This record gives sequence, structure tokens and C-alpha cells, in this order.
Amino acid sequence: MKFLYLNAHWLPRIALTSVLVFHGVLKFLNLEGFAQMLPISYLEVVLVAVAETVGGLLVLLGGFGDGVISDLATRIGAALNIPVVVGAIALVHWGQWNFVPSESHPMGGFEFQAVLILIMMYLAIIGNRGLVPEAAIQPPTAATN
Repeated sequence: MKFLYLNAHWLPRIALTSVLVFHGVLKFLNLEGFAQMLPISYLEVVLVAVAETVGGLLVLLGGFGDGVISDLATRIGAALNIPVVVGAIALVHWGQWNFVPSESHPMGGFEFQAVLILIMMYLAIIGNRGLVPEAAIQPPTAATN
């Protein structure tokens, strides 16, 4: 059980990193297409792709240490993408909650993006602290068995 407590922080990290890095790399592969599809400039598409890719990797790499640098990597990587996802909601997904594409929202609603923002807010606020409960680190005593 201690192993699960000590390593559970990888679950939201891997989930968030996989989404962010995938979307960032996808944008890098077609910067022109994304710039034409979205009501933002080419430079802004590049900045979004950098934020998603680098931010996602920072969240993942932050999990490999327990020092200040790792904590900052987690916080910065998560915080860097909150405005990116807020922008995606405002420009593409606003007006529909359900993520299923519809005639009025061919890219779907903002249900998924809301979940991503909540995960990013949590990681930006908590960083690496609080991801491992103290009870998992302490060996069980006779009173807790």
C-alpha cells in the first residue's frame, strides 16, 4: 500500500503530460493550419505549442525529484498552461459543456478542458508538496492496524 501512496502522483502527471505534449507537438507539426483555424496569430500558435510541450514535460520531470527545482518545475509547468486552456475554452469550446461535438460546436464543449484546468490548478498550488500523504511515509503502528 505504501508503494501506491508514494507513486500515485504519477497518475495525474502522466495524464496531464500526455494531453499537453500531444497537443503541443500536434501544433508544431501544422503551425500554419492551426493559425488559420484559430482566431490567433501565427506567433501565438507557436507560443501555445511551446507552452503545451514544455509545460507538459516540466510537470512530468518535476515528479523525479523532491527538491525545490522539481517542485518549481511541477508548478510552472502546470501554471504555464492554465491560460492556454482558458483561451481554448474562450475561443473554441465556450457555450457547450458536453465534450461531444455538435453542429454548433464541432470541436465539442469545455467539459474536458475544465477537468484539465482543475488538475493544473491543483498542481500549480500544491506543487510536489502534499502529493504524498504523510501517513504513507510513516510505518503503520499497532494503533492504526
